[in-house]
Amino acid sequence: MLQYLLKRFFLAAITLIIIMLVSYVLVRLAPGDPTQSTILGENEGTAQGLSTDKGALAKNLSLRAKLHLDEPILLGFLFWLKDVFLHGNLGTSASVDKGRPVASLIMERLPVTLWINIWAILITYLLSIPIGIYSAVFPSSNFDRLLTFFLFFLYSLPVFWVALILQASVCEGGYYPVFPLKGIAITSIWGLSIWQILWNTAMHYTLPVFCLCYFGFAGLSRYAKSGMADVVNQDYIRTARAKGVPEHTVLFKHALRNAMIPLITLFAGLLPGLISGSIIVEYVFSIPGMGSLSMLALTSRDIPLLMALFAFGGALTLAGILLSDFLYVLVDPRITFNEKR
Repeated sequence: MLQYLLKRFFLAAITLIIIMLVSYVLVRLAPGDPTQSTILGENEGTAQGLSTDKGALAKNLSLRAKLHLDEPILLGFLFWLKDVFLHGNLGTSASVDKGRPVASLIMERLPVTLWINIWAILITYLLSIPIGIYSAVFPSSNFDRLLTFFLFFLYSLPVFWVALILQASVCEGGYYPVFPLKGIAITSIWGLSIWQILWNTAMHYTLPVFCLCYFGFAGLSRYAKSGMADVVNQDYIRTARAKGVPEHTVLFKHALRNAMIPLITLFAGLLPGLISGSIIVEYVFSIPGMGSLSMLALTSRDIPLLMALFAFGGALTLAGILLSDFLYVLVDPRITFNEKR
């Protein structure tokens, strides 16, 4: 097992470096100069801009040198790689929060996005798996047909549109002002009991979590149904039923473990998918998390922050794949870390 882990970590490190190289090349090749936009933002109201402002031009050249933009692309990437792996320095923000360490920006916003996505993942799996099992055990029933139509209807709705519709209908200022319009935290807890604080917090989380999980919920339930339908028709399931094994034991002990393998495979892509999907949700609901930070970094071409976010997303994807490998072993004893000889 140790040999397998070392091999996987080595391959993951190489893969992450390749991801970061491609990301850095794309950022550098994108049109425009991020340093000029930053300096112009600091000197709004000047008549001539960078071409006549010697101080701004000096700042521009200094910032370009600091970001290694005056170096060739490959050499600039090597400088960034050296700062990260040898010094553990992700750099400082160039435009979003100028001068502030990128690691500090990420750690400030990461807990917000993590809490939203943890709840979204829990709800997605806790609802999709039982629904998929029921649809596989009772196929072509009226409930299954209605559920299939409803799930495909949910699957076809874009997240951005659903978030805006919910804001216009059930948020403050809408037709039914039940939920808060934006934010994820209570503005003031003065005079509130613990239950009121928990209730208000849950109201803030409800719509963002729903917008994150309904798309994955619709897809995973169909995968759960397909995987379970294939397993319940296998010979060993018929044999277990013929021996008089209780139906719940047949379904949840024998069939479910094998049916979970496709869902575990999808879990590897669910983590980064939810993080990327939270960009839209956090933007619409004005949530100060990783999604809104990514949007700010993209619009302002903040290269150090962008590279840190790309590294975080790549590491999260690789961690999801590695976690899926461990879950395979837990679900199916026939899968081991030992190589066959």
